[in-house]
Amino acid sequence: MSSALLVSTGVIALAEIGDKTQLLAFLLTTRFKKPIPIIIGITLATLINHGLAGVVGSWITANVDQSVLRWVLGASFIAMAVWTLIPDKIEDEETQLATKLGVFGATFITFFLAEMGDKTQIATVAMSAHYNDVLMVVAGTTLGMLIADVPAVFAGDKLAEKIPMKLVHRIAAAMFAALGVATLLGIGSNFKL
Repeated sequence: MSSALLVSTGVIALAEIGDKTQLLAFLLTTRFKKPIPIIIGITLATLINHGLAGVVGSWITANVDQSVLRWVLGASFIAMAVWTLIPDKIEDEETQLATKLGVFGATFITFFLAEMGDKTQIATVAMSAHYNDVLMVVAGTTLGMLIADVPAVFAGDKLAEKIPMKLVHRIAAAMFAALGVATLLGIGSNFKL
């Protein structure tokens, strides 16, 4: 199995726990109580958003000098490690559309918009550039989002109370930091030292 798929799945699944999009999944579930359209909305929004992010990462790989790219990506992964340790919250305006668009539409739009500039989207850009394998990275990041968000849809607040968020965030931060150091050292990528 592809390391791009495995790493992107694991990193995003951990980074997503306690992220604002997971909190959004909780909120939409408590508001609508219709898990299937919520899960479909999450899946499609993530595929499109992360697909676009993957294409950006691939473009960066093709157009930025490899020695510069290695340092930028390494620093980006380390910055994401720090960002992962900062708790997220949902802004009220991100959920205002929900009542007007129906369950699927509300989920799709709010998830797509909430992912814009979010650490998982930026991580998708960085991992696509790092691995130069858009398909496997986007498949992995989407799978990682679903691993974290589908249980949130079905278990909601009961699950949130039992997960040690600080520990999960520390593990995700450590994974981002390890990716940053590995990238800076040229390990596991197409970069040449």
